[in-house]
Amino acid sequence: MSSNTWRTAWHGQEIVVYRDEAEVDRIHASQIEKVIFVYEGGGESPGDLRHAIVETADDCIIFPADTGFAGRVNFERVDYWAGRGCVFWVHHSQAPLPMRMRRGRWWLRMSAGPAYARVPRSELASLIDHWPVEGPQTWDQRKWRRIERNRPFGKREAGNDSKHDDPGHHHQRA
Repeated sequence: MSSNTWRTAWHGQEIVVYRDEAEVDRIHASQIEKVIFVYEGGGESPGDLRHAIVETADDCIIFPADTGFAGRVNFERVDYWAGRGCVFWVHHSQAPLPMRMRRGRWWLRMSAGPAYARVPRSELASLIDHWPVEGPQTWDQRKWRRIERNRPFGKREAGNDSKHDDPGHHHQRA
């Protein structure tokens, strides 16, 4: 009997999405314009990732954590994503999706993440444009910036003005 499992995998230059081992979608990596990781907590561990939004010219593809997009697709090719400079981050409290895209029972809707979906980019663009995303930054860049911020007498504590701050750390709308 089917367990309704999701997974993603690289096949050449394409990311293939499987549900119960049947292919349900395929995205050519070169078509990806932006990846937004939506996290909870401090966003400091892979377990904090709730879902990813992948933007192409025409679509937004929503990858819940259980698809493995953040793990297998992102971490298997860190250098690829670093070279593209298209990975951004946002806390889930600042990244609302339309209610119909949230899953779970009505009393869990606020805590449950979205289901896998491919929707026209125009449907989500106005929401996403207002999210205070951080980046672009890979997981490693994000980790090292967090370490730097937490060091005694680090840049932030020393009172340096914004011209000396790390340009990748500020909120950016891309």
